[in-house]
Amino acid sequence: MIRLSRKSFNVFQSFMKYNSQIVFDYKNCRAIIRIPHQFQQNAFYSADTKGTSPLSNLIAKDAAEKSQEKIDEEDARKQREQSWRTMKLTLAFFGVSFTCLGAYLILTLGSLEKDIDGTPIKDDLSDRNIIMQYLIRTYRELDYYRKLIREPSREKLLPDPLEYPYLQPKYTLVLELTDVLVHPDWTYNTGWRFKKRPLLDYFLETLHGSYEIVIYTAEQGMTVFPLIDAIDPKNIIAYKLVRDATHFSGGHHVKSLNNLNRDLSKVICVDWNAKSVKFNKENLLNVKKWTGNDNDTSLIDLAALLKTIADNEIEDVREVLKYYSKYDDPVAEFREKQKRLIEDLEAQAAAKREQDASKQPRWTPSIIKKIMN
Repeated sequence: MIRLSRKSFNVFQSFMKYNSQIVFDYKNCRAIIRIPHQFQQNAFYSADTKGTSPLSNLIAKDAAEKSQEKIDEEDARKQREQSWRTMKLTLAFFGVSFTCLGAYLILTLGSLEKDIDGTPIKDDLSDRNIIMQYLIRTYRELDYYRKLIREPSREKLLPDPLEYPYLQPKYTLVLELTDVLVHPDWTYNTGWRFKKRPLLDYFLETLHGSYEIVIYTAEQGMTVFPLIDAIDPKNIIAYKLVRDATHFSGGHHVKSLNNLNRDLSKVICVDWNAKSVKFNKENLLNVKKWTGNDNDTSLIDLAALLKTIADNEIEDVREVLKYYSKYDDPVAEFREKQKRLIEDLEAQAAAKREQDASKQPRWTPSIIKKIMN
């Protein structure tokens, strides 16, 4: 039997209040106490039957932790309330701002046009309800700006073909500027610079007269016009079409060949990006993108291909372009075909020379004697 002091008994009683497990160690005259997880799970504390216990410290620590949790919960609640209050104020601010902006647009865009003297000019909506007048006019104006961004700025991108006696080429060649004729390069020191493709002058001069050459690109006019003036001092390029002439679709500026005001059976579009001509893929000659290589000679082969189409007076160029569309590099394929054709012609010429040589009469000495006598 182990006798416990009053103080030790109070310690054990306090532990039992928390559903603790007490194991007596008779040999060492001590009690081993397993306390619940809120004090520290699976931890064993011992209390000497003759001494004091750390229970008071443990209870104080637990109370401090609970107090800290309540403080943290209170801070989190206040933070949530502050965030919600800030969000409501932000939404209210944006709501008022958009309402004021919408009212300003309706009053500005929905008002009647005025003449030079400031007198309103009546239109087809003047007899309707004043609110409906402003709403319909605003809708018309916004729809106009939407079409201005998404659709070409005009229905006919090129003027009507020239009449006799003026020279109007039979075919129209539409060229992409960026990475076909020039390559853009940007550095911190120089900014944007454009590199002219090798043999570009030869390419333009070779096709001049056979094609009506048109630059059609999604770049801005403020960049394109001075650049074309620099690379084409002889003004061989007939027309320049920039971003306002494109159709914005699917996040891309698409070249609308239907608005060129030309017969599409005579139109060839040279570009490296098929998405730029997705409305008229049958008119696309998809070439490789030029990356600025100084040793590039592809324009010679491209000029030969286009010149061959024009010289043979192809009635519908889309049939030729359909054939070359199955190749990744149609210019290289045309080069190989030209090489094989030259080899075949040389072989035929050699065979013909051999055949002609075999048909020539052979002069023998006896025949020569008879002629001499």
